[in-house]
Amino acid sequence: MSRLSKLNASNPKVWLVIGVGLAGVLILAEVQRRRITAKNNLKEDFGAFIERFELLPSPQPPPPAARLPLSGLNFAVNDNFDIKGYITGYGSADWKRTHVAAGKTAVVVTTLLRSGAACLGKTVMDELGFGILGENKNYGTPINPAKPSHVPGGSSSGSAVAVAAQIVDFALGTDTIGCIRVPASFCGILGFRPSHGIVSTVGVLPNSQSLDTVGWLASDPSVLHRVGHAILKLNLLEPKRTRRIIIADDLFQLSKVPLQKTVYVVSKATERLSGYQTPKHMNFGQYIASNVPSLKSFHEESEKLQIGTSTLRALSSAMLSLQRYEFRTNNEEWIKSAKPKLGPDVSNCVRAAINATQEDVKSLYKVRMEMRATVQSLLKDDGILVIPTVADPPPKRNSKKGLPAEYLDRMSALLSVATMSGGCQVAIPFGKHDESPISVSFIASHGMDKFLLDTVLDMHSSLQEEVSVVSSFSPLPYTNGNMDAAELLKEKGNAAYKGKQWNKAVSYYSEAIKLNDANATYYSNRAAAYLELGCFQQAEEDCSRAISLDKKYVKAYLRRGTARESLLLYREALQDFKHALVLEPQNKVASLAEKRLRKLIS
Repeated sequence: MSRLSKLNASNPKVWLVIGVGLAGVLILAEVQRRRITAKNNLKEDFGAFIERFELLPSPQPPPPAARLPLSGLNFAVNDNFDIKGYITGYGSADWKRTHVAAGKTAVVVTTLLRSGAACLGKTVMDELGFGILGENKNYGTPINPAKPSHVPGGSSSGSAVAVAAQIVDFALGTDTIGCIRVPASFCGILGFRPSHGIVSTVGVLPNSQSLDTVGWLASDPSVLHRVGHAILKLNLLEPKRTRRIIIADDLFQLSKVPLQKTVYVVSKATERLSGYQTPKHMNFGQYIASNVPSLKSFHEESEKLQIGTSTLRALSSAMLSLQRYEFRTNNEEWIKSAKPKLGPDVSNCVRAAINATQEDVKSLYKVRMEMRATVQSLLKDDGILVIPTVADPPPKRNSKKGLPAEYLDRMSALLSVATMSGGCQVAIPFGKHDESPISVSFIASHGMDKFLLDTVLDMHSSLQEEVSVVSSFSPLPYTNGNMDAAELLKEKGNAAYKGKQWNKAVSYYSEAIKLNDANATYYSNRAAAYLELGCFQQAEEDCSRAISLDKKYVKAYLRRGTARESLLLYREALQDFKHALVLEPQNKVASLAEKRLRKLIS
């Protein structure tokens, strides 16, 4: 007789064992079911939401009254907006645990509901509004529909993903130092940061009041425009101005996207439209260096950085100092009492804010005041400043390596322009480069939000047509020519360079290269002229070409190192100066540069 048959069915221990076993099977089945459900939900909403619910819009007024302006649209909001009856979690489980449900709904959310839109839930955000990657320790990282293996950008990560995945028509987020613009760029959608102080922040958790704005994201420019009019309560009719387009050439040097895919697109689009002046070009960094004197106290000592580049670094330094000072004022007590468990990047930001010491706080607000006046003077009520939204593509998800300092420096330099001037900015998708979304930004002076929204609506279709055209372009190759004629052109270029006629020198060297594109000196000399003009990306490309033709060309390494340092590519610049020292161990320029860069990187 088997052992099983000997069991006494009347023995309660037998039934206990059977019950425990059955319960274990049921628990495992439930765990598996929940995992499958969670996986399916992640696929369905790309991990964008913390909570799903529906707030119905106000009822439509009876005819003959017009329909509500946002009728038929739905939206989502960041987890830092108050919704009555829900705890505002600030992207943090610890914050949610230590706070109670909101008694009122944020003013801006109420405005949207009264305008006819329905709210579908709260979205994931970087904890406490810090971080630019969009990663969240508590709720996971939303999946970037434009590039699933890479981060969506933050802090308004879930809102951007919900729009990019077409789950909602638009979404609200906050933008302190880029929290709308960065995810819009990484996810390939439109993102609008309004003028500072123009949208109510009542019912929105603050990060840094002097920099915080309530912004919105959309895929459709008409939706972006409609939402802007509803939130800002704008007049529909306004006299149309002739628009001045100003391209910040030095800021485009920070981006590795070919100018053909950015600046060229803007120039060609404006040619096709009435009411637009021919775009003008400027060195924006040098302009603010001359007009924002209070930035001098934020400059770091660096012999090789161009004045404009150094000024942009100083501006972003002031921006980050102001954010840290105000965040600490707002949240230091809670941080010390709650001791929240935060993700590594956010934890580093919070630690830097709590430990920061700012002796001269007034200087931070002075920079902000002078920046607003400077940008206002440049753009007035008819100017649009064109810059890259970000300098680099989105990093990979779950990367164990932290972001290099130069990555953050380049990004902060670009984001600081609108943040510190208080102006409005819109990030516009420009297709892709190397499989990553391209984003170009238009900036208008403080209070010119309607002008900027109208410009985007007016230009968007022309911009996208030009994006489609340039995606099929390829650079034309140069042909070899007469060597003696090329040498003569080189000498003319040298003479122009010595006479400080940099543009003329570039022209002569370019003609020499057309005749002989296998001469390293022509490229290196043109790079030297480009450096004087502040065209660092072109200088870097020319030096790389020269080095490919002559691996022992010391001047090309030195010039490329200078260009890369000005582009805030510190590690690459360090390698160039190291190469120069290998070839010429006693080279003083390379030696000093190597020491300076090691200090910057460490």
